[in-house]
Amino acid sequence: MSAVLSTEEQSHAGAPPSSLKDFWRSFAHNKGAVAGLVFFSFIVACALLAGVLAPHDPVEQYRDALLTPPMWQEGGSARFPLGTDDIGRDVLSRLLHGARLSLLIGLVAVLLSMLPGIALGLAAAFFPRVGMAILRLMDVMLALPSLLLAIAVVAVLGPGLVNTMLAIALVAIPGYVRLVRASAMSELAKDYVVASRLAGAGTLRLMFDTVLPNCMAPVIVTATLGFSDAILTAAALGFLGLGAQPPTPEWGTMLASARDYIERANWVVTLPGVAILTTVLAINLMGDGLRDALDPRMKRLS
Repeated sequence: MSAVLSTEEQSHAGAPPSSLKDFWRSFAHNKGAVAGLVFFSFIVACALLAGVLAPHDPVEQYRDALLTPPMWQEGGSARFPLGTDDIGRDVLSRLLHGARLSLLIGLVAVLLSMLPGIALGLAAAFFPRVGMAILRLMDVMLALPSLLLAIAVVAVLGPGLVNTMLAIALVAIPGYVRLVRASAMSELAKDYVVASRLAGAGTLRLMFDTVLPNCMAPVIVTATLGFSDAILTAAALGFLGLGAQPPTPEWGTMLASARDYIERANWVVTLPGVAILTTVLAINLMGDGLRDALDPRMKRLS
């Protein structure tokens, strides 16, 4: 009896960790991914608390403080820690509120591209005739440079925040369609799908309840990396004057309005550029960690 109890206790003590713990252990092996997660969490916190942290209204103009340098430079002031722009708006306040807007654009664009991309990808895998038409349409979209296609969409719909998100989402859909179709096709021949068919599962249940959960790992990684692409594309459209319109505080728009002051007031250009660079880098590092943690072939065991 004691031997049985000791065996059970040993079995319980040596039970495999939960999937969440296993995921975190694999993710934490990538130190760059952890650093990216920490910095991205900081950016998210700044964006959520922008109304509290920002020392000034992001659109308020201080005519007595045009192009004031950051506080650590000669002529700077603690009143404007990161200086002001060409019309006297506080750069720090605009960066904080711009983080909120840039993250919102990235999140909405990813959702608007991922959801229809998943549906179309599953339809292409389960219905071959329809799938051929879907794939040919995706091929046409992929034949055009993504930024050029986004510019064309915004030019048709008109500049603005909503149209920017729609354009970025439309450009990203083909990637999700092809990824989900390839993943679903590899799952369709497996025994558990065949067993579900024999058990009488309908097509919709097979698509969304049986096959889709096993295709989500690469989709999550792609969505994470697509988040950074959306932020970059939104900044590019804002720089070209096709994204968020002034005086809305958006990082690309801030770069566009400051390009004439690169030599005279470099902080007006440098700080939004650094914000874009570090945020995109952090998200990409997180994407690498997610890939390592979610792909069994790339997991590094402790």
